[in-house]
Amino acid sequence: MKTATYKPYTLDFKQASGTSRGILTAKETFFLEITEDGKTGLGECAIFRGLSYEDIPEYEEMLQWLCENINENKKILRKELLHFPSIWFGYEQAMLNLKNGEDLYFPSDFSEGYDSIKINGLIWMGDADFMKKQIEEKLEEGFDCLKLKIGVNWNEEKKILQELRRKFSIDDLELRVDANGGFTFEEAKTVLRELRDLDIHSIEQPLKAGQIDEMAELCRNTPTPIALDEELIGVLDFEKKRELLQQIKPQYIILKPSLVGGFSGTDEWISFAENLKIGWWITSALESNIGLNAIAQYTFTKKPKIPQGLGTGGLFTNNLETRLVLHGDELMMR
Repeated sequence: MKTATYKPYTLDFKQASGTSRGILTAKETFFLEITEDGKTGLGECAIFRGLSYEDIPEYEEMLQWLCENINENKKILRKELLHFPSIWFGYEQAMLNLKNGEDLYFPSDFSEGYDSIKINGLIWMGDADFMKKQIEEKLEEGFDCLKLKIGVNWNEEKKILQELRRKFSIDDLELRVDANGGFTFEEAKTVLRELRDLDIHSIEQPLKAGQIDEMAELCRNTPTPIALDEELIGVLDFEKKRELLQQIKPQYIILKPSLVGGFSGTDEWISFAENLKIGWWITSALESNIGLNAIAQYTFTKKPKIPQGLGTGGLFTNNLETRLVLHGDELMMR
């Protein structure tokens, strides 16, 4: 018989981090432990307040329900937890860790330290000097793919991108941008044209989620590839996932396992995307090193062909220990 417990944990940022949704100084999360036959599996239920679909008062009640019903059939648990994707994500992790032991979720050459995952360098939003300082640091560290948060002051953000392009060609530096829904439809049309002139790889979520027809029109006519991110959050029904991608037909989708229903939910999105010849990559979503480790091990098994959006766990002052290390822009396990 299995037993389960959970506990809350607050991750503190080393410095306030800005997005078009506001400034982040702390990140709430929950750790789930499942024990059976003297062994324990650890998972992270990484709710993202203000963004997660399940950011409702009953969240902890459902965590407690899972602990009380941990021996229930897996199909029944998934049905009950369908609308709590980060709890399901934590459950999947804990069960995999229970099976594999130590800090293992998906044993592979990556988890054994023999192979790596190429990642992009993330540039947080802020004033021009702050963004330039981050860019200089990432370039010195060896990144040749950067993702910039934009959507607060496009004129200033565009100047930074222009300066980068003057220094580095598209062959030397791949640039991605993430608007987090920061533009109106008309603004987005202009921004997409200006991004084309800067040889930008892609823009994530130019419009706020839910504007399906407008997003579909942008994707049909865009001169710069568009990636869906927040648009996927809360789309949990199997067929509705397919319908959304068929209707919008984006060039890429961005997959955050914490927000889209764990590894099984991510598998579904990847399957639909590949059938429709839509590109994808996987990103972390401010998890602790527990969730990040599991996501990284999972990502390696998907054989990614382009840089992924995995963090390094270095944003927080009180993160947990990890074997994850960064060599240049290659994420590895020591």
